Amino acid sequence: MAMANAHDLTGWSWTIVLSTALIAGLGPLIATPLAGLERRRLLLIDRRPVTAPTKTGLLPRYTDPATWRELAYAALLAVLAPALIAVLGVTLAWALTALLSPWLVANGEHTVALWPVTVSSPGEAIPCAVGALILLLAFPYLLALLAGVHGLAARALLQSAPNQRLREELVEVSRSRARLVDAFEAERHRIERDLHDGAQQSLLGLTLQISMARLDVPPDSPAAERIDEAHRQAKDLMNELRELIRGIHPRVLTDRGLTAALGELADKSPLRVTIGADLPGRPPAPIETTAYFVVAEALANAAKHADATTAAIHAHWHDALLTLQIEDDGQGGADPERGTGLTGLADRVAVIDGRMFLASPPGGPTTLRVELPCHLSE
Repeated sequence: MAMANAHDLTGWSWTIVLSTALIAGLGPLIATPLAGLERRRLLLIDRRPVTAPTKTGLLPRYTDPATWRELAYAALLAVLAPALIAVLGVTLAWALTALLSPWLVANGEHTVALWPVTVSSPGEAIPCAVGALILLLAFPYLLALLAGVHGLAARALLQSAPNQRLREELVEVSRSRARLVDAFEAERHRIERDLHDGAQQSLLGLTLQISMARLDVPPDSPAAERIDEAHRQAKDLMNELRELIRGIHPRVLTDRGLTAALGELADKSPLRVTIGADLPGRPPAPIETTAYFVVAEALANAAKHADATTAAIHAHWHDALLTLQIEDDGQGGADPERGTGLTGLADRVAVIDGRMFLASPPGGPTTLRVELPCHLSE
C-alpha cells in the first residue's frame, strides 16, 4: 500500500514538473500572439493604443519580463473566461426562464424551479418575472462593466512598462541621432570635395589666366593696374575659399588623420601651441571631425576672449575612450552663457554620446576636457 502511494506521488510529481516545463517552454510562444490579438481587441473599448514591447529573436522573448506578463494574462484568461461565460450563460438562462414562468405555471399543473425558489402559480411567478425583466434590461450594462474590468486588467498586464518604453524610445533616439550624424558627416565630406575639386580648381585656373594676362600687358599700360587688382582679388578669394573649405572639413583631416590636423591647427593659431598626441589608430570620421572642431573652437576662444599667449593640446586614447584636453594661460572666466561657442561645443559632443568638462576660474588658467567614446582603426 505504501509502495503504491509512493508510486502515485512520484507520478504526480513528474506530471507537475513536465506540465510546468511544457507551459514555460511553449507558453511564451502562444501568449505573445494572443497578447497581440488582445491589444487590438482593446481598441474596441478604449481608443488609447497599448504599446507592445519590442522583442526580436527567440531568446529575448523568454528573457523579457513583458513575455511573462503576457503569459500571466493568458493563464488568467484561460481560467476566468470559461467561468465568466458559464456564469453569464446560467444567469441569462435563469432570467429568460423567470420571465416566462407566469405562462409556464398558468394552468397550475407545472412548477418551475427558479433558484433559490420554486414557483407553482402565477402569483408566485410574477415577482420573479419582474426581477428577470430588470435583470435583462441591466444585462448589457453588466456586460459593459465586465468588458471594462477586462480591459483594465489587460492594459495593466499587456502595456509595456513605462521604464521599458522610455528605454526603447531612448535606444531609438540614439540610433536616429547616430544616423543623422553619419548623414551630416557624409554631406560635409561631399561639400568639401565639391568645393575643393570644383570651385577651387576653377578659381585656381582663373588666377593663372590672370597671371598670364599680366605677362602680355605692358607694365605701363592703363589695363595693367586693373589686371593687378583682379589678380589680387582672385588670390584673396582663393584664400577665403581655402578657409571656407577648412571650416567645412579640412582636407588634412581626411587625408592624414587627427594628429596631423591638430598640428596644422597649432601652426595656424596665433598662440604658441604644444601638442601631445598618443593615438595608435584613427577614430571614426564623425569622432575625428568633432575632436578637430572642439580643439579649433577652444584655440579660437583662447585667442579671442581669454587673451592667452600659449596653449597645450593633449590627445590620447585608452579603453575605448578618446580624451582631449586643451589648456591655455588666459584670463579664465569662460562662461557658456556668454555665447563664446562653448554651448555649441557641448551640443556637438553630446550628439556622439561624449562628455565635456570645463574649468575656467577667474584669472585662469582654462582647461577644457572632452571625452569621446570610440574604437580606433588601424
